[in-house]
Amino acid sequence: MNYQTLSNNVKMPMLGFGVFQASPSETEKAVGMALATGYRLIDTAVAYQNEAAVGNAIKNSNVSRDQLFVTTKVWLQDYGYQQTQQSVFRSLELLKTDYLDLVLLHQPIGDVWGAWRALEDLYRDGTVRAIGVSNFPPELVEQFLQINEIKPMVNQIEINPFYQQTKNVSYLQSNDVVAEAWAPFAEGKNGIFHNPQLQEIANVHQTKVGNVILRWLNQRNIVTIPKSIHQNRIESNFAIFDFELSPTEMEMISSLNTDVSMFNQADRPDVARTKNLINWHVNH
Repeated sequence: MNYQTLSNNVKMPMLGFGVFQASPSETEKAVGMALATGYRLIDTAVAYQNEAAVGNAIKNSNVSRDQLFVTTKVWLQDYGYQQTQQSVFRSLELLKTDYLDLVLLHQPIGDVWGAWRALEDLYRDGTVRAIGVSNFPPELVEQFLQINEIKPMVNQIEINPFYQQTKNVSYLQSNDVVAEAWAPFAEGKNGIFHNPQLQEIANVHQTKVGNVILRWLNQRNIVTIPKSIHQNRIESNFAIFDFELSPTEMEMISSLNTDVSMFNQADRPDVARTKNLINWHVNH
């Protein structure tokens, strides 16, 4: 396993396992298979409504807690100092652990400043080992870097071959913020698993298109959290450390970039509401 070292020297696995859109029963089974395969980073969220299932899978595994990197995210209705602290304590209970490795603010809407103050205090007292954000655009990340005493250590954003976010990733990495990719496979959009360039590269390395994508992200120093509920895919997605993409192959994948999100812009608050959010905080 390769690791990213966060700005506070905490080590984070480069390849993790996500549980977005998985039911509790699917989640518990899938996380159990992922842990048995070798995954050690598990990513969940309050909004996914499957934290308890993740906790059950961890409890029933043979993996000790200190070998795991458990991430959850605070949802919008829990923003604000007291609400955010209460949300994290609920997550601790559901996940059956007395600390979390990483807690993120899930979206840049609402009282993000009060929520961040809560995460800072939870970080200081050791309840949380690292704190960060999710779906935050560069403008708001910049404010967090300039204003807050403790800077975000991670920003989890959409990154895939069709939406590579090259400038955003470069900005984050130059400011010692780890970029973490959600939807690395674009949820299958644009025929990604049958893309000719990706398939050509996969054939060269005798692997699958999904492995090529995950390896491409790994070589860009981007953490990623692919999700599956099928054992063969869970195991396949983990097999990315026995080959390396050449500079030419990396450039081939770069050429697929469209700079357009694979998801409905209206459903992305970081795009639709960021300016209003920034203006609100400037005036309050």
